[in-house]
Amino acid sequence: MTNFFRIGLCGVAAILAPLASAHANSGVKLSRAVYVERVADNGQREIAPARQFRKGDTVILLVEWNSARAGDAFTVSSPIPPSLSFKRSSLRTQSVSVDGGRNWGLIGNLRIRDEFGERMATVEDVTHLRWQIAPGDAGQKNGRITYSAIVR
Repeated sequence: MTNFFRIGLCGVAAILAPLASAHANSGVKLSRAVYVERVADNGQREIAPARQFRKGDTVILLVEWNSARAGDAFTVSSPIPPSLSFKRSSLRTQSVSVDGGRNWGLIGNLRIRDEFGERMATVEDVTHLRWQIAPGDAGQKNGRITYSAIVR
């Protein structure tokens, strides 16, 4: 079985399953989708629902929320599957974790220890994302966050 086939069949399901959560008592419903971005023969970028992807593909992950009550603040969090390397988010206000969700901060403020010693964490080290949706943001009752990642 090729890597392309294995990632294609198992990868989309593995990404969707743990994609995002909101606080259990928040009255917030989340939906999620995964898209793959490719460059067509004519050089145009194309985004299509992900059915399969391969190493190096850019994946766009979409999280939409619908809040039962306008004006309530809540938190949306999303693990980054190990098969992906985080790139960027549509909301720059996210906190990130580089240690499985135990500690949170901003890239540039977090450090990581690896086989070479201690160093500043980079976006490739991100294991989880977390967005605080403020009462003013939630007042819309619904919204959308997208983030992109590269298939490892």
